[in-house]
Amino acid sequence: MTSNSFHLAVMPGEGIGIEVMQAAYVVLEAVEERFGLSFRSEEIPGGAHHYRETGATLPKDGIARAGKADAILFGAMGWPDIRFPDGTEIAPQLDLRVAYGLYAGVRPIRAIPGVPPALADERAKGIDLVIVRESTEGMFVSRGKGEIIDDREARDTQVITRATTEKLTEFSCGLARRRKETRGTPGRVTIVDKANVFLSFAFMRKVFYEAAARHPDIEARHHYVDAMALDLVRRPWDFDVLPMENLFGDILSDLGAGLIGGMGFAPSADIGDANGMFQPSHGTAPDIAGKGIANPTAMILSAAMMLDWLGETRGSQAAVDAGRAIEHSVDHAFGKLGLRSHDIGGSNGTIEIGQTVADLIRSGQADPQ
Repeated sequence: MTSNSFHLAVMPGEGIGIEVMQAAYVVLEAVEERFGLSFRSEEIPGGAHHYRETGATLPKDGIARAGKADAILFGAMGWPDIRFPDGTEIAPQLDLRVAYGLYAGVRPIRAIPGVPPALADERAKGIDLVIVRESTEGMFVSRGKGEIIDDREARDTQVITRATTEKLTEFSCGLARRRKETRGTPGRVTIVDKANVFLSFAFMRKVFYEAAARHPDIEARHHYVDAMALDLVRRPWDFDVLPMENLFGDILSDLGAGLIGGMGFAPSADIGDANGMFQPSHGTAPDIAGKGIANPTAMILSAAMMLDWLGETRGSQAAVDAGRAIEHSVDHAFGKLGLRSHDIGGSNGTIEIGQTVADLIRSGQADPQ
């Protein structure tokens, strides 16, 4: 029998992470009522301020507790003025990715109706692509392991493995197939690399094509990262699913967010073989923290991604339907009700946006047809 009850590890973090999580809670309460779901939330503290107060970025059992949950819902952690002794920032989300092998960093870049696009071309209203950032290796393998030699040079080493590249490709092809079935997208996967210069990327491309060949219904292509930075501005509507190395995905997903209104509209998921973590792509935003003006849309859409993943992996159609209802309600709120967050020149606050989406879910006004 399928269960519609889920245990969530909730990690609000700090700064606007706490505020946008509150808005997500409002939406999830509406989802519980409307779709017969039940969430048991276990809050786990952590972040830069936790590090300053305790000497640890998370509680001793924080990672283990998070891993026992059905899903991890993460706000934002890190603070510019609080760093490790080596000068790097506190980022527990990176530790969670490594601990649970969350190799697929899914970053949807989708134009939301009513949100002013950055590009003047009419086709910008139809932007709908997904960056799949490999999130456990690449340049990030060197986090905490780099070396400075005699104060004259610094070295970090990139690692690309066959096993992870194959999993990334399999995931990306599966995602492209599902998107084609449910959204009418092309069913195309384009590896983004720098294979013309670096052996590691040439290897990554080779493994990508070998794995993609097992999916003849999916079109496989490649694109150099510098050309992709150009073409995401020139013609982002031409792309579908874009797997890439960790650092490249970190950079290009921010560029993509800029095309659709900013980081406040950019959700994300980090998916592994057994675990999933869902968080907005933005950070803690100390400059606006505590003002109640942070845009919670990315957090709310990350919760929608969580529900979709729980539905697919746990066999709950109610969770899948709830995730789609959240996405449709966000589109309705901005596209038809004229909701405008502060980051796009409006005056609707954090909780107000969450409440508007929640009200639409309860009423069924924006249900998927």
